[in-house]
Formats: sequence, structure tokens, C-alpha cells
Amino acid sequence: MRYNTRHKTQKRPYKIVAALAVLAIIMTFMVSIAANSRSAALQSTEDKITHELVKRDSVKSVAAFSKVYSVLMSPRCVNCHPAGEVPLQGDDSHLHAMLPQRGKDGKGILTMKCANCHQPENTPGAHTPPGSPNWHLPPANMKMVFEGKSPRELAMQIIDPAKNGNKDMKALIAHADDELVKWGWQPGEGRTLPPLSHKEFKEAWITWLKNGAYAPSN
Repeated sequence: MRYNTRHKTQKRPYKIVAALAVLAIIMTFMVSIAANSRSAALQSTEDKITHELVKRDSVKSVAAFSKVYSVLMSPRCVNCHPAGEVPLQGDDSHLHAMLPQRGKDGKGILTMKCANCHQPENTPGAHTPPGSPNWHLPPANMKMVFEGKSPRELAMQIIDPAKNGNKDMKALIAHADDELVKWGWQPGEGRTLPPLSHKEFKEAWITWLKNGAYAPSN
């Protein structure tokens, strides 16, 4: 009687394929675990670096903020951070002559939009409409008021994510180079500049943040 091995021979390739499939799944799983571990390690390193960058020097931090405050309270900054719904205007920070409204997105309402007069660049001539790309006030849900704020009030507002547009330290540092912020040092003819250069302001801004972002006592 002959033993029939044909049936077993046919099954063997399927067993090999199944084994290879299982092996592939295992390898994929292991690669995924390794990638996740590496990502977690990188995040841990980044968090450590960020933590190390933040020092705790209240004296140095508060001293730096006094310089920052002098810039933020200049007309070039405070005029676009009013307490009310109408932007301010001029070196004396009076209400904007045309009485435009903030609007939900900070860009005006109805047909009176900021971009109607404020173009991507300053209009030539003295006291003509200034311009910069994306000219706007802070939006209605995040007004970031500077007008009338004490140094302590303004410092605490700036570092509060619920009031600063959800910005962390990295985002706050980057904001010093925002195009509309930098416009303050190129405001067009007939307008005074902030009391510090942009370079000096940025240095003070970063010094304040990286030494603990302490708020002055008053």
C-alpha cells in the first residue's frame, strides 16, 4: 500500500505563506513600537531643552519687561490694542477718525473693512494710511488690550494662553518677528518710532520670557 504524500506537499506552501504573513505583522508591530519610542524620546529631549532654556531670575526678567512695556505702550502698539471696539490713531492715541469697528475677526465690519484703506504697504506721504499685509486688530474673542494696562496686568495677560491666543513660550518668542509687529518700526512718514529699536525690543522680550516671564509687582 503506497502512502499518499501529495496532499501534505500541497499544504506546505500555504503554511509557509501564513508563517511569513505572521512574521511580517510582528516586524511591523516592532517597527511601530520603535518609532513611537524614538518619537517619545525626541519629545522628552525637546521638553528638557525648553525647560533648561527657562531660567528663574525674577530681577533680570522684571527689568527686561520694563523695556518691553515701554514699547508695548507706545502709540505704534497700543493704537491697535485698544480697550474699546474702535482702533486708536496718531501719536496722541485718539479714536480713529472714521470710527471703524473691530468686528468678530478684528478686520472690521460690513463694508468698513481695515483692508479698504490699509494696503499691504504704507501709502506714500505724511500721515497717510499706514499699511502691512493682514492689517487688523486682535479678534473679538481675544482682544489683547494694552490700553490702560499696568505693567503687571499686561505681563500676566501676555503669558496667559487663555488671553494670548494659546501661545506658548516658543510662539511668544516667534511673535516678536511677526510682520505686523515689525511694522511698528516702519510706520510711514509722520509717525514716531517706539522708544527702542526692534533689535533691542526683541532682546528684552526674549530675556523677559527666558528668565521666567515674571510680572512686575505693580
